[in-house]
Amino acid sequence: MNSGRLKIVPNGRQVQFIRYLICCAMLFVTTGEIMALEEAKYTVIMKEESFELRQYESHIVAETKVDGDFDKAGNEGFRRLFKYISGENQKKQSIAMTTPVSQETGSEKIAMTAPVSQEQTGGQWRIAFVMPSEYTMDMLPQPLDPKVSLRHVPPRHMAAIAYSGSWSRERYMKHRALLETYIQKKKLQPLGDPVLARYNSPFTLWFLRRNEVLIPVQVP
Repeated sequence: MNSGRLKIVPNGRQVQFIRYLICCAMLFVTTGEIMALEEAKYTVIMKEESFELRQYESHIVAETKVDGDFDKAGNEGFRRLFKYISGENQKKQSIAMTTPVSQETGSEKIAMTAPVSQEQTGGQWRIAFVMPSEYTMDMLPQPLDPKVSLRHVPPRHMAAIAYSGSWSRERYMKHRALLETYIQKKKLQPLGDPVLARYNSPFTLWFLRRNEVLIPVQVP
């Protein structure tokens, strides 16, 4: 007997988004999980309060460029890259996320490292997931979305400032200004655009989130 209730059947895009939410929730239930996962490798050369000068090893990123404002671009870029690591690639290979949010050819799962980064270049935002250190460019599946690409990042020095809290543009700009002042104080030469690095999922309580602003610099 028909109860008269309206049954809502989600479309393909909604199903994919629901799976994304469930996956994120399962991966980021506690901050303890995040600390145990692989991160982009670097050595701290100098530390002063919340500032650090780091030397990063070479690594590979999956990245995409997005138009729009700070928050909208970050969300859109994240979705594109999430689709890539979820199997939207030539090998239909699923790349398992680690932090933060980041099966056929066998059922191999490739863990993504932290962080997810966001930087503004030429009027667009570049969103990037760092790929695992164990993989070469030839080993990673090619994206099906032409807006997603793989790029090798050479070793470089980065000035960094860490902070907790929300991902708002206001907090990003505040800590970016502090880092730029620190760079001037230390007489370092900036070599590129500032980068917002996010280490946690949207499900992490705002006051537990780990965030950083990074700026590539030339070390004397």
